[in-house]
Amino acid sequence: MTTPTTPTPQAAQEPQEVPQRQIWPGHPYPLGATYDGSGTNFALYSSAATGVDLCLFDDEGHEERVALKEVDGDVWHVYLPGISPGQKYGYRVAGPYDPASGHRCDPSKLLLDPYAKAIDGEVTPSQTLYSYSFDNPEVRNEEDSAGHTMRSVVINPYFDWGHDRPPGYEYHETIIYEAHVKGMTQLHPMVPENLRGTYAGLAQPAVIDHLKNLGVTAIELMPVHQFVNDTHLQEKGLSNYWGYNTIGYFAPHNGYAATKDPGAQVSEFKAMVKALHAANIEVILDVVYNHTAEGNHMGPTLSFRGIDNPSYYRLVDGDRQHYFDTTGTGNSLLMSSPQVLQLIMDSLRYWVTEMHVDGFRFDLASTLARQFAEVDRLSAFFDLIHQDPIVSQVKLIAEPWDVGSDGYQVGGFPPLWSEWNGRYRDTVRDFWRGEFSSLPGFASRLAGSSDLYGTTGRKPMASINFVVAHDGFTLRDLVSYNEKHNEANGEGGADGANDNRSWNCGTEGNTDDKDIIELRYRQQRNFLTTLMFSQGVPMIAHGDELGRTQRGNNNAYCQDNELSWIDWDLDKHDHKLLQFTRDLIHLRRDHPVMRRRRFLEGPAKRGGESELGEIEWFTPAGTHMTEEEWNQPWARSTMVFYNGDAIREPDADGRRILDDDFLLLINAAPEAVDFTLPDAKYGSLWHTVVDTAGDDDHRDYRSGDTVHVRPHTAFILRNPRRL
Repeated sequence: MTTPTTPTPQAAQEPQEVPQRQIWPGHPYPLGATYDGSGTNFALYSSAATGVDLCLFDDEGHEERVALKEVDGDVWHVYLPGISPGQKYGYRVAGPYDPASGHRCDPSKLLLDPYAKAIDGEVTPSQTLYSYSFDNPEVRNEEDSAGHTMRSVVINPYFDWGHDRPPGYEYHETIIYEAHVKGMTQLHPMVPENLRGTYAGLAQPAVIDHLKNLGVTAIELMPVHQFVNDTHLQEKGLSNYWGYNTIGYFAPHNGYAATKDPGAQVSEFKAMVKALHAANIEVILDVVYNHTAEGNHMGPTLSFRGIDNPSYYRLVDGDRQHYFDTTGTGNSLLMSSPQVLQLIMDSLRYWVTEMHVDGFRFDLASTLARQFAEVDRLSAFFDLIHQDPIVSQVKLIAEPWDVGSDGYQVGGFPPLWSEWNGRYRDTVRDFWRGEFSSLPGFASRLAGSSDLYGTTGRKPMASINFVVAHDGFTLRDLVSYNEKHNEANGEGGADGANDNRSWNCGTEGNTDDKDIIELRYRQQRNFLTTLMFSQGVPMIAHGDELGRTQRGNNNAYCQDNELSWIDWDLDKHDHKLLQFTRDLIHLRRDHPVMRRRRFLEGPAKRGGESELGEIEWFTPAGTHMTEEEWNQPWARSTMVFYNGDAIREPDADGRRILDDDFLLLINAAPEAVDFTLPDAKYGSLWHTVVDTAGDDDHRDYRSGDTVHVRPHTAFILRNPRRL
């Protein structure tokens, strides 16, 4: 295990008197630190403050305090000539410290600017970060935290974007690749060692070529907003790897920067986006606006808590010492607060306009717009996003998981939004592991989940289809483990999901049994095939095309080491899996019948089948499935006809779309099944394009022929337009 490196904490220095500094009133807008070429304007919102000091730090850590005298609309501001990019700063906020009333101002704590565009350093374990004594929480602790916390940094906003433009893929053309900045490149042999695990590493030709050759259209990056490495993890020799512990909503995480100069991470991130755009790959950010890294009432004072606690956090009614936690992380941002809503919208606009990203995936999005247990379609959060001329035009993806009693809120989001479809994941996993009575659900998911999204005027783009994401087993582990193996996390196995809907194919973990190894690769290919042939937007997790394993760990949130990084040393099976995945993705990109803009006309429970003939479902005998056959609990084999002559929607130029026809012969049963191809009106000549068993010679078949499909196998045939 790799132990995270921790810089030696700087001792807090006595404030220095600096003579003859020019101090101008400045402006209350924009919030944050804004460099104009001659100096920097600083602006901080706090309705609770009775006084605010801007703290400037030199390279030796000496602190200079500048009292902010100007206040407009609760915004404290000043302009300092000569302050240039790279300047480290923070705030100390004087005001009421009365936790029972919700106020936690504490000028002994150095605070990050909520609008900081870059952040330097990291939090190191220390009691100084807390406003109470560890020995007695009732005793006030006023130790200076400056030696153990981070600094905000003034940035240079200027960057040569050249001819950068967003690739602008429509949703139905989109294929998402979920990736981790560090995990993607840390072990990549073609990335220079000094660039591994960084934004610059992700922009390397070898990495971009991998994405281009794979055929994905968008990379969805796990959190890159500045996050905190939890001190309790540091003390265990672990670290926050996933990054769902945000403290800076405008700042790219400094730990992913190859250049360690303060603020350099901003230009490095921009250069990465520019390189990906040049390769026609969109950049989507996984963002965490539902909570912050300050935790519950016993957490550290790093930023928002000490600036204006009741304006930023949702407090318990009648007990304002405690936080109303809708996230399971200790706190929730107060979504009814104008300051919070402004912060979120300003942040989203900044990442689109200044950092050129193409969309967002919202972690725990339900909590951003929740009213009691339901997603409130009329919430202020949705209103602001929908009316915003910038944010409303990029990709918006919700994670509908909710800590409320109803769990997943799949289908609860309004138009403009797509959702991670957790029901797709669960149903497809159940089907391929052979669960009884799973065929009707499988058909609904293959057809785009109109039962979840179609009743509210949404389209297949609403469904982000996935079998595997960062949170859970990798694809390799999904077919190799029945149980989680999270011992390395140091939580006694209490963390991570227990019901993974996985199947180890006969033995737990590693094996030398060639039959089991072959079956596992077949199952991986089955999942990938199902994903690419489903209506909606497919998403794969990084490394699943390479057979990546976490050795049964289904919650690698704290594993910043070889357990979670991609191993690029591939064996022959992994190379074959990579080529198979490439072929599948390009097959989908080449054929619009697999990625329709509109829902199929028929009901979801019958897989979209209707009199229009867009899709038809057959038994292995080649007859149309009857109601009785749909409802047979043991039905685990089916044949699906994709009609390339029955695509209702036109192309971008208004022309009719014609495509080849496809037959999907799907056998999730443990025994081989003989399929009889339908009569000639569905096509006379069929070419083999996919055989997840891997043993077909790509021979041709004719209508009425029998096709022998092995157990746990997907077999795909293509009929070139009306041959």
